[in-house]
Amino acid sequence: MQTTVVRKIDESNIDLQVIRQAGRILQSGGLVAFPTETVYGLGADALQAQAAAKIYQAKGRPSDNPLIIHICCFEDIKKIVTHIPQAAVRLADAFWPGPLTMILPKSEAVPYETTGGMDTVAVRMPANRTALALIREGGGYIAAPSANTSGRPSPTLAEHVYEDLKGKVPLILDGGAVGIGIESTIIDLTEEAPLILRPGYISLDMLSGVIGEVHTDPGIAADRQNCRPKAPGMKYRHYAPKAAMFLVEGTRERVAAKINDLTRTAMRKGKKVGIIGTEETAGDYEQGYVVSIGSRQEEEEIAHNLYRILREFDESDVDIIYSECFETPRMGQAISNRMLKAAGHQVIEADESG
Repeated sequence: MQTTVVRKIDESNIDLQVIRQAGRILQSGGLVAFPTETVYGLGADALQAQAAAKIYQAKGRPSDNPLIIHICCFEDIKKIVTHIPQAAVRLADAFWPGPLTMILPKSEAVPYETTGGMDTVAVRMPANRTALALIREGGGYIAAPSANTSGRPSPTLAEHVYEDLKGKVPLILDGGAVGIGIESTIIDLTEEAPLILRPGYISLDMLSGVIGEVHTDPGIAADRQNCRPKAPGMKYRHYAPKAAMFLVEGTRERVAAKINDLTRTAMRKGKKVGIIGTEETAGDYEQGYVVSIGSRQEEEEIAHNLYRILREFDESDVDIIYSECFETPRMGQAISNRMLKAAGHQVIEADESG
């Protein structure tokens, strides 16, 4: 087991010596964990097959789950794709740097170890100065999924990365708490019509406002264990706490009554119960370890807090988690997608009887 060093880094005053040290590790085929505006990433040189393979080993990630290549300059995309559609140019102008990943046809420069065996490649340019500096120093093409053990809640703090990957990665760049807290939107531009494969901060309406008609993959809300994933997050259980998690759907009153009933039953059996509510509803719950995910009026707060709360429940050793569902105007689909994955698609309908 190797030693894992954590280096603090200030995005507003980046220590270039630290970045150069990290870049040397990447160029020599090693791994570096680093902050982005979405979640922390586990980086390796995307064009070195053996380096990309180390990511899968460190995370315990299935080898058919593709990685996203992070770049720091739009011109760099020309080396790793065979065709750049006008839609990609317009989306990059509108949303890069930022939390948008585009699926494009890969070039021979990209090894299949990076793409999970696919002939397409996922590309994005992060909106984080530390990440962009690291990409430049690391050779320009950094493959980076979330820096966590595969299947666990994604890391939004360097402490989360250390908890999961201590001894598996030589260097973690600690840039503090990330901004958004959920992964990038993924749009497939290799299909006849652009298709959202993973919802995120950049919504369907925002995308269609730039390039016209955009569709959403109907499988986003489904449990797709038998598909070959074209993008991260499509097939395997993701974002999951250690405890069994259930989402409870219905009106506020019925959801509270149902969760209270389920909590009483579980506690009679000696189970420790975690409950995810909001500032508006946390007082509706009579027992259990109740955590507010934020205000229903602040959807970005809900997204930002989700993974941190799931890890908090892990630390508290709860046996069961019951959560409200969150329908929010812009990021609702993204939040629901992450919560469904975390719960293994276990949804309970709150009925009148509670």
